[in-house]
Amino acid sequence: MMPVLILVFVTSFLLVLYCTPPLIKVAILKRLFDEPGGRKIHKRVVPTIGGIIIFAATLFSFSLWFSVDGLNENMERVKQNVHEFKLIIATLLILFFVGVKDDIIGTSPIKKLIAHVLVGLMLVQIGGIRITSLHGIFGIEVIPEWASIFLSLFTYVVVVNGFNLIDGVDGLAAGVGFISSSAMGTWFIFANDYVLACLAFSLAGSLIGFLIFNFSPAKIFMGDSGSLTIGLLLCILSIKLIEYPPSQLNGNILYLSKPVFAIAAIFYPLADTLRIFTIRAFSGQSPFSADKNHLHHRILACGFSHVKTAILIYIFSVAAILISLISFPLYNFPGVSLIILIAYALLCTLALEIICRIRKTGSKKNQIAQDEISEQEIAEYE
Repeated sequence: MMPVLILVFVTSFLLVLYCTPPLIKVAILKRLFDEPGGRKIHKRVVPTIGGIIIFAATLFSFSLWFSVDGLNENMERVKQNVHEFKLIIATLLILFFVGVKDDIIGTSPIKKLIAHVLVGLMLVQIGGIRITSLHGIFGIEVIPEWASIFLSLFTYVVVVNGFNLIDGVDGLAAGVGFISSSAMGTWFIFANDYVLACLAFSLAGSLIGFLIFNFSPAKIFMGDSGSLTIGLLLCILSIKLIEYPPSQLNGNILYLSKPVFAIAAIFYPLADTLRIFTIRAFSGQSPFSADKNHLHHRILACGFSHVKTAILIYIFSVAAILISLISFPLYNFPGVSLIILIAYALLCTLALEIICRIRKTGSKKNQIAQDEISEQEIAEYE
């Protein structure tokens, strides 16, 4: 099945690579671009409908190479995979059209919320894609059904909105999404689940192809249609990974905490979204209100460029995944592994604040020195 996974990745990658330039031309001709100003940090018009090609390439590649040939002796898994395939298409279509409408003419927060609730309920109630156990985190195993539904809906809202909220720096959401989908795809390879690995790598191929046009200076943005697509697919993959039956796993992957690895794979959008929701709640603001308190905004405010900001967050994301991998000796204590991840995030945030203060202090000293030199030059001239 490995050749099929390579074909999945290459198909979505080449489709994005080939179709994005014409899409950029059409967007400019039809004036489907984002104007600078307000909270926008770009200085020129940039097309905002890149999510169309991410959605199309991912769905096309996954549908083209989707196969259950390796499951001939397990009809229950075949039925489950076909059912989930139908559900993925249905939920993707809903969010995709909500995103496209928002990218072109805007969508009210209420309509977005209704769409999110509808999709979340479809995943949880119809698809049965929900978290039923914490798998030993803080000593908690199976949770009640009501708690399972609430936690699953909360996870969906945070993950999907997380990728939507981090799409504020050139190449950030696409790059982080590529890292997350590649990590999950690799996990599903070791789990011998090539259907879910196929889904992960079809998304990874689309994102690395899109990153060529989206990395700073961006020629096109993915918009809500892209970020919502990424968030939904990674949310589905995360929950499927967490709930993967241990009886179907073997080798070293058995000694890797599934919830901790899933959290690590999407750690940056999770950490940033929960942080920003907390700040807004304590400030008496709506959790969905817009501001510039995101971590990538803080990094930009420290004087880092779009390129450096994106690369720093890529490194942060990869390091979180590595931490979850090397914590496998703590397999019986997943809560400790999670605390280590949280401590890592807090240390990085603290380091960022220290670096910002040092850079700002240095900038002020340089400015004072320049002003003094200018005053001396004026005095000498007079």
